Amino acid sequence: MESGLQPGDRLPTERMLAEKLAVSRGTIREALKCWESLGIVEMRKGSGSYLLRPVSPQSLHMPLTVEGRDIATLLHMLDVRRALEAEAAAICAERATAAEIGTIQSHLEAMEPVFFGPVDISAEADWAFHRSIIDTANNPLITQIVDGLRSLMHRFWEQPLGIVNFGHASFPFHRAVFDAIAQRDARAAREQTMNLLETVRADLLRGAVAREVATNV
Repeated sequence: MESGLQPGDRLPTERMLAEKLAVSRGTIREALKCWESLGIVEMRKGSGSYLLRPVSPQSLHMPLTVEGRDIATLLHMLDVRRALEAEAAAICAERATAAEIGTIQSHLEAMEPVFFGPVDISAEADWAFHRSIIDTANNPLITQIVDGLRSLMHRFWEQPLGIVNFGHASFPFHRAVFDAIAQRDARAAREQTMNLLETVRADLLRGAVAREVATNV
């Protein structure tokens, strides 16, 4: 970005941008809304607009839009997670340093005692474990796409479709994924991640069936 702004910096006001670029404030406002939809800026009421990601003439920004909160949407989301997270785990197994494996292990050990505790705690601990694997894969596209799905994942964690203990069947597979990574077994890391997410898929389908039955009673 020519202004030298870095992610986290506040953008100049709409008036200043309009004067500098010789356009109307309405044009600036529409441009900022477009950038916000792409995840480039965040518009905070009463505070201004803030840069979230670096921008340059070489930047390519891909919008991610998810419509609805039904079972089909969730299964589509899960398909994307399977493709990206399984590959991230395999890459992680091949490339992770000893220090990075230690970080993943620390997140696993922090997650295990609370997994059957309060939902909000276990959800955050679970996310920290998955994110440490994704970070170690060191692929910015995987990271950004999964981050784009994060808010949707989080909203549905709290008893999605009325399912109590949603995702708890996946618990044993977290350590299996870690063990495969620690053993540098990319194939097993990929397979165990798929197994983990398959339990989530089964939970979603179980919830959908239960809802259908309840609706027809």
